[in-house]
Amino acid sequence: MKKILVINSGSSSLKFQLIQMPEEHVLAYGLVERIGQESGKLSYSSEKFSASEEKEVANHSEALKSVTTLLMDPENGVIQNASEIPAIGHRVVHGGDKFSETILIDEKVKATIKDLFSLAPLHNPPNLNGIEVAESIFPNSKQIAVFDTAFHRSIPARANRYAIPNSFFEEYNIQLYGFHGTSHKYVSEKAMEYTGAKKSKIISIHLGNGCSITAIKDGKSIDHSLGFGPVNGLIMGTRSGDIDQSVIFYMISQLGYTTQEVSDLLHHKSGMLGLTGYSDLRDIESEAEKGNRDCQLALDMNAYRIKKYIGGYAAAMNGLDTIIFTAGIGENSSTIRALVCKEMEFLGIELDESENNNRSKEIRKISTHGSKVAILVIPTNEELEIAKQVFSLIS
Repeated sequence: MKKILVINSGSSSLKFQLIQMPEEHVLAYGLVERIGQESGKLSYSSEKFSASEEKEVANHSEALKSVTTLLMDPENGVIQNASEIPAIGHRVVHGGDKFSETILIDEKVKATIKDLFSLAPLHNPPNLNGIEVAESIFPNSKQIAVFDTAFHRSIPARANRYAIPNSFFEEYNIQLYGFHGTSHKYVSEKAMEYTGAKKSKIISIHLGNGCSITAIKDGKSIDHSLGFGPVNGLIMGTRSGDIDQSVIFYMISQLGYTTQEVSDLLHHKSGMLGLTGYSDLRDIESEAEKGNRDCQLALDMNAYRIKKYIGGYAAAMNGLDTIIFTAGIGENSSTIRALVCKEMEFLGIELDESENNNRSKEIRKISTHGSKVAILVIPTNEELEIAKQVFSLIS
């Protein structure tokens, strides 16, 4: 029985869970938001105590110290001292071609994560910062990295290579890496448990502010919508998804945009935000119901893009057994699920509208009894998946 602390460190946030393994019992969890801003917020919950307060948090070190203070609080804490935590699992977004599995962090690993900053400039720097802060506060705990890209290392060359000169792959490792791997791995394994399938052809659809879709055959990722970076594929909250490269060249050569300005536009000002003025899907669905044509078109475009990927991945796997909807939008938006599954009978996809409109925090099936393809809604739990991998490594 071991207590694993899981840290998911973002650019201005720090999410955590303390999980007792192998029971998978969550002892405490929470989030520090808006780190480095005047209006910071700390949320913390355990079985016997919950707290939420507005407070200025200067940096990630201060954020983790605040979390540690709550975890070890004499009256309401869940541990007495830091030595009760043998290992800390860190989500690291980009492992490049260097890491294909969970690994114990040492100076060489940290240096490699730093070398990969250019491939994930929004994610890897705060991930490394979280590691270094944890090392200072928990010096006797093993620090372990779990990479989002690792699950996608099984994608074959025919799917992860780009049709550009080989030298770019050989010298600079330019290829499809994929993201959200921890989530896709977790929900696909849950789907196989749920259906009892030994072999499977699964399409996992992770829909949040960032979105991706993965073809998973017999438990292994064989294709994925995000590539070298996290901006292509599906339409996202603020990211464009797939776009004709000629548009980028035109913006630079004819409209006078710099490469940085184009990058900023495609990452932060496009997607649903660019189409509607809103990045939150709940606002977009509400406006669409009121007759906002831009919002309705954006919903249709979003679902249409997903449908195209489903068709392509079903072809790549020569069949399809299960579709998974997961993450914030995938788990909660009955509208998006209905639009995606509409007129897909040719592929054996038939949605039960009544089941689709039900809400639950448990795994649920929303396909009809006659549907050849099982449509599942599975709440993702990246922190638990990280804890499982960390426990497996140290046991």
